Formats: sequence, C-alpha cells, structure tokens
Amino acid sequence: MGKTGVNKLHILDCGAMGCDLTWLLLKPGRSIRPRSDRNKPVEWYTCTTHAVLVETDDGTLLWDTSCPRDWETRWEPTGLQEFFPYDQVSDDQYLDARLGQLGVSPDKLDYVVLSHLHFDHAGNARMFAGTGAKLVCSDQEKEFAFGYDGAFNGAHLKADYDGLEFETVSGDTELLPGVTLIQAPGHTPGTMAMQVDLPETGTMIFTSDAVYMGDSYGPPATPAAIVNDLSAWYASVEKIRGLAEKTNATVVFGHDSEQLRSMRLAPHESYR
Repeated sequence: MGKTGVNKLHILDCGAMGCDLTWLLLKPGRSIRPRSDRNKPVEWYTCTTHAVLVETDDGTLLWDTSCPRDWETRWEPTGLQEFFPYDQVSDDQYLDARLGQLGVSPDKLDYVVLSHLHFDHAGNARMFAGTGAKLVCSDQEKEFAFGYDGAFNGAHLKADYDGLEFETVSGDTELLPGVTLIQAPGHTPGTMAMQVDLPETGTMIFTSDAVYMGDSYGPPATPAAIVNDLSAWYASVEKIRGLAEKTNATVVFGHDSEQLRSMRLAPHESYR
C-alpha cells in the first residue's frame, strides 16, 4: 500500500462483559434479562471489549478506553452492572495493564479518541486527565453527553467523563496522517468509526458500536436494542460498508467475540 504515516497498530483485548445477546442483536423470540437469569434458556453472550493503539509518524493515538476496574460500584446507580457485568476479565486485561505491557504510560499518548461516551468505551477516560493527551470525541456526542440533567442517561454515565476537557471533530476528519475519524451516528448521536491505513496490512476500519458484530453488519444489517436513531444507524452501517468496499478494508466490529479471537492481539502481535 505504501507509506501512510502509520507505523504500527495494536489491538488491546480488554476482556469481556456478559450480557443477553438481545442487547446486541434484535431477533424474534428473545427477551432481555439481567445476570441473575443468565442460566435460563437465553443466549448469554461474551461481549468482548477492546481498545486500539496506533503509532504514527506524527503521534500516538488510543482509540477507546474500555471499562473501569471499579465497574461494579461505578455502574451501580445505573443498574448497568446487572445487565453488562464486566466479570470476564483477568488482571492483565484491564486497560492500564494492557498499555503497560506495551511500555506505554498514559503520558506517552498524544490523543485519546472516544468513539462515543458510553460506559464501556469511556470507562477509563479519567486515566488521561492532566497527562497532556488530547481527549477527542465528536461534537454531537459531546453536546449530548454533557447536555442532559442527572448523573446518567441510559449508558452515558457522567462519572466517566464529567469535568474532562474534550476537543471535538465535526464531519469525517483525518486526525493524523493515515488515521481518519468517520462520523457514524445512530447508536448514539455522535458515534464515530475509525479508518486506519497501514502500509502493509492495508485499510482497517474499527466500527465501535456503529456495528456491534458481524451478524449486525449483514447484509442485511440487523439493529440492536441500544440505538438512539434507527434511520441514522442504518445509514451509518451502509456508509461503513461503502468505505470498506472502496478501500478493501478489514472491518473490525465493536463487540464481536469470535472475530476478536481471530485477530493479532497485543502485546505479542500487531499490524503494520
């Protein structure tokens, strides 16, 4: 593919939450359940969570921050800990441990980009406060996430990000050479995907929750229970599909456990 400005990309497997698959994939005959009912006849899904570290000539970027170590108590006011328990994670899979395995401390990062500000993507945003890293999200996401009354709104939890300074982007934006943030609203008002053009691997598109998993992508695209704007969600999926076809991209979904297991994972493997 040639020179792009990107040198190396690391996918950080940050363990998994458990949840009723219906949250991620709307299909007939399913009802949403808390973990106390996990053993009843329903598909309790291993909802993997990951972050991505991108090294470029012009800086180092972290995409998403996964879930926090104190998830059980932080999420308790929302009830999310009952429906998405982050209990399939080892000590070496938490984000701080994963970064440490790569020799990266929070103050070594130039950008921390949040695909959106839900509890399982912005859960460790405070780790980067005062480090010099620029926190980035879309303007529409910031407007919504800081604009509601109360401590939480659905899966947006102000304890994760309130008081932090965010820079915002509007529209599709090349943040670093070879790294483009793609507006993909629908799941939330300001969800973004990330396109990374690698010199050897080629293009990779990280969808975050614009597309939960391969079964969501289709075709046909199949929505999830957590969608802010269904028509915008469908349009974003097709936008990503069009970009992927144009660039022959590897599309990496937000919470696809089977796909994640098939990827080259940090700290032992990476993409170039």
